Amino acid sequence: MRRANDRKPALVGEAADHQAGRYKKLYSMLLDASPSSVLLVDSQLRVVSANQNFLRKAQRSEAETIGQHLDAIFPPAIVQQMDLVGRLRTAFEQGQHTRGERLIYRAPGVATRIYYYSLIPFSWQEAVEYVMVLLEDVTEQMRLGEEVRRAERHLASVVETASDIVLSTAVDGRILTWNTAAERVTGFALSEVVARTFFDLLADRHRASARRGFEMVKRGRGFGVAEWDLMTKSGTSVPVSWAGSVMKDDWAQAIAVVAVGRDLTERRKFEAQLLQSQKLAALGVMAGGIAHEIRNPLSIASSAAQFLSEEPEDPNFCRECIGKILTGIQRASLVIENLLRFARPVGPPAMGPVDLMRVVREAAALVATEAGIQQIKMEFDVPDRPVLVKGVSGLLQQLFVNLFLNALAAMPEGGRLRASVQQLDAEVRVRVRDSGCGIPASDVEKIFDPFYTTRPVGKGTGLGLSICYSIVRQHDGSIDVDSTEDQGSTFTVKLPLYEDGSAP
Repeated sequence: MRRANDRKPALVGEAADHQAGRYKKLYSMLLDASPSSVLLVDSQLRVVSANQNFLRKAQRSEAETIGQHLDAIFPPAIVQQMDLVGRLRTAFEQGQHTRGERLIYRAPGVATRIYYYSLIPFSWQEAVEYVMVLLEDVTEQMRLGEEVRRAERHLASVVETASDIVLSTAVDGRILTWNTAAERVTGFALSEVVARTFFDLLADRHRASARRGFEMVKRGRGFGVAEWDLMTKSGTSVPVSWAGSVMKDDWAQAIAVVAVGRDLTERRKFEAQLLQSQKLAALGVMAGGIAHEIRNPLSIASSAAQFLSEEPEDPNFCRECIGKILTGIQRASLVIENLLRFARPVGPPAMGPVDLMRVVREAAALVATEAGIQQIKMEFDVPDRPVLVKGVSGLLQQLFVNLFLNALAAMPEGGRLRASVQQLDAEVRVRVRDSGCGIPASDVEKIFDPFYTTRPVGKGTGLGLSICYSIVRQHDGSIDVDSTEDQGSTFTVKLPLYEDGSAP
């Protein structure tokens, strides 16, 4: 019978073998988990082990690989391009590592593949027993990297060739990039501004606003669109419209600001030219209107004066001529008075609290007779209590009389005129609606122009609505029109309330 002490060496040997098996299994698991292709080669350049990544990509089984010479594993082109045999022998003889060498290989009928390979010697008692060959396929990484570089070059080309200013800054305003358009507009090269802040390059009056915009960026918001003048190298300012957006990192934190600026210099010149041409056009219309409106009464007065110069004996005829002269002069005087009132309206010194409801009712009473003659029904939806606005009672009465008369003129065959009042928190709105002929869409924008009228010659001066517009502006209000041809028009007058807007 074997003694217990005789079993101890056997048990120790079994434990050692078991431990070695565990390490071997762990080593195999680690190799198989590696995304690289891994081979272990002995001094005879034969494969001792190969991981699953290599076997799968080489389309070989483990039995077809283990024990095979490298010449049978790798295509001759790879062996020659890598100088694989020579490098491995150097690794065994000198223990020399080979790290990160690039290998480009294209098999017939297969797309080009790019690898990085390393040779790592394993030594034991100062002798190299094995060399590990690591092959990493970086084809996709290289392709993606090239796509990224291509996109970067494309983006850089777009930014550099853009006609607008494109720059980027840190969140504190320090300039990071500066395109060619920015250099052209300001005269500053990138090297001259890269150490400065964006605010340093703005006009003094806009720096505070720009700083507030960048404070919004720090809170994760863009500063939207703003107009900040940019200073040039020569000291002049350039009007620029800016649009800003925020660049964020993977944690949604603001890391930079991209600002795109458009030079408004030419646009401002064009706007000034357009405004000047509009002024000249309005002046031409006004001059034509003045000539037309004054020429008619003056022609009548001139004709009557010629008859009087012939000393007619009929006293009735003389009185008739004198009456025509006076009427013509009065009409010309009225045209000039209305024109002056439009051009130089009465200032606000006499303004005070005015009960707008009383003004509307009085204006309605003044036109009620004319409305009855034209068989026009007048309806009023106004509060019984006073509604106070700050203004001049006479001017406001003239405003609503003109609006009512304008509505009556639009309904020569009769109809309905309705006035309503709506009081809001800080303003009052008076709507005057008629069921008349309406205004063509092409004419709506012209109705407040001086001397513009659609009435027959001699039936109106074209100053009524112009004067209405001027009076409303004097009272810090606004007037709008909503009209549909053949269905009627609605004029809305908005006036700010006086203090609390109503009487106690």
